[in-house]
Amino acid sequence: MDIRFDALSLTLRGRSILQNVSGHLQRGKVTAILGANGAGKSSLLSCLAGLRTPDSGMVFLDNQPLTSVPARVRARLIGLLPQQADIHWEINVRALVALGRLAHQGRWGKSAADDAAIAKAMTQTDCLQFANRKALRLSGGEQARVLLARVLAGEPDWVLADEPLANLDPAHQMDAVSCLKDVAQSGAGVVLVLHDLTQAARIADHVILMKAGRVQAAGTCAQVLTPDQLAEAFGVTVHIDSDAQGAPIITPIRRA
Repeated sequence: MDIRFDALSLTLRGRSILQNVSGHLQRGKVTAILGANGAGKSSLLSCLAGLRTPDSGMVFLDNQPLTSVPARVRARLIGLLPQQADIHWEINVRALVALGRLAHQGRWGKSAADDAAIAKAMTQTDCLQFANRKALRLSGGEQARVLLARVLAGEPDWVLADEPLANLDPAHQMDAVSCLKDVAQSGAGVVLVLHDLTQAARIADHVILMKAGRVQAAGTCAQVLTPDQLAEAFGVTVHIDSDAQGAPIITPIRRA
C-alpha cells in the first residue's frame, strides 16, 4: 500500500506553498522530508495525511485517491503527529495514548488487542512509568513521547510525523529513531519532516529535499545529502564525515 502524490500545488493566503510536487513513498521504508524553513515540508505532510486538500494534483493511497477513502478507514491507515501537537485538557497519559485506538474500536469499546497495542506503544516510547500521571503536568519532551505513543498505538500502515525529535533529549532522540526504524522494518511506511541533517542521514532510506515549494531532489541519502545539494537547499556549506561506527555526521560550517 504505497503513497503516490502527483503534481500537488497549494496556495495559502496568496502565497504559493507547493508547486507541482510529485513523489512515491513505499511501505517498509523511512522517508525524510528536508528543506529550509518555508520550503513546504509541513504542508506536503498535511496533504499526504488528508488534512489539507491541494488546489491541484492528487494523493493516492494504494492507487486509490485519498479523498475517496472514508475518514474512519483513513484514520486506521494513517497516523499523523503534527508539528504543533498540543494537549489541551486534563487527561492521564494512558487515556491519552488510548485515543490512538479509537478508529479500531466498535460499539463494545476497547478489546484485549487495544490494550496490548497501547502497552506496546508506551513501552516503545518509554512512557509506562508515568502512565497514571496527568499529561499536562509532564515536561515538553515527555509530552512529545506520549503524543508519539498515541500515534503508534493505532498501529497504522503509515506514520507521518512532523519534527518528532524536536523536544527530545539526546537519549530519547536515539530511542525514537530506533523505534521509528523498527516500525518501518515491521512493514509500515514512516515519513518524517526533519531539520537535523545527521539524524536524517542515519534514519532515512529515502530523502525528499525541498526548496521553495518544489522538490529539489529525491533519492537515497547518498544521492541527495551531498554538499552541493545541501548548499543549494539551505544556503550553507557542510562537512560530511562519519563516526567510529561509520554512521554519517553532517555539520553545517558556514553560509554558502
